[in-house]
Amino acid sequence: MAKTTEISIEEKLRQLFALQRIDTKIDEIEVLKGELPIEVSDLEDEITGLETRLKNLNDTVKDIEKEGLKFTTKISEGEALIKKYTKQLDDVKNNREFDALSKELEMQKLEIQLAEKKAREINDKVSAKNTVIKEAKEKLKAKKTNLDVKKDELKSIIAKTEKEEKALRKSSATAEGLIDERLLKAYHRIRNNYRNGLALVAIERDACGGCFNQIPPQIQLEVSQRKKIIACEHCGRILVDAEIAGHTVEA
Repeated sequence: MAKTTEISIEEKLRQLFALQRIDTKIDEIEVLKGELPIEVSDLEDEITGLETRLKNLNDTVKDIEKEGLKFTTKISEGEALIKKYTKQLDDVKNNREFDALSKELEMQKLEIQLAEKKAREINDKVSAKNTVIKEAKEKLKAKKTNLDVKKDELKSIIAKTEKEEKALRKSSATAEGLIDERLLKAYHRIRNNYRNGLALVAIERDACGGCFNQIPPQIQLEVSQRKKIIACEHCGRILVDAEIAGHTVEA
């Protein structure tokens, strides 16, 4: 929310630098957390993916075993028929019946051989899938252990910084409420352009405190006069003089 009463450029710069000081402290807490929040999130995603993969693998094994059951049944049925036809051979009355039964016996033996081959292939598939499942389970277990460690580390950091961070974010929101909306957008845009999050920098030893390029004397003079907002022509950061950088208002 923009402030309704018009304030001086100097006051705007002081307010901006006060905001940056608060945001920098928040950034320091985020640095302390490091990559842990991202690592935790990534591990959770990986675990979800592995659990889904394991479920699919187990479902696949069940389907393969179900298919294998057909061949096991076929083998049992074939063996039963062989016993039946073998017994019937003892009661044949002519060569034609003998030949017919002999052909049926031969066919059943071939059917059994084929079913046994298919059953072995099924067993090999199940064995291969079970190996993959075992590896996936071991990987999942390791990921979960790592996740627990990362969560404990993050929890410990949050426990130490949560109160301070909450207060700082509240102060940041209050400070933002004092700043012109357009200027605030520019501030956040510049902050997002740089890893250190510095949108305002002081002129130090005649150079920009952000990119360290030399600042012409005339520009330095204009910055010290605080009559307009001036950005570094090299990096785009807003320039302030050392006095503002060293003595900012509290938000």
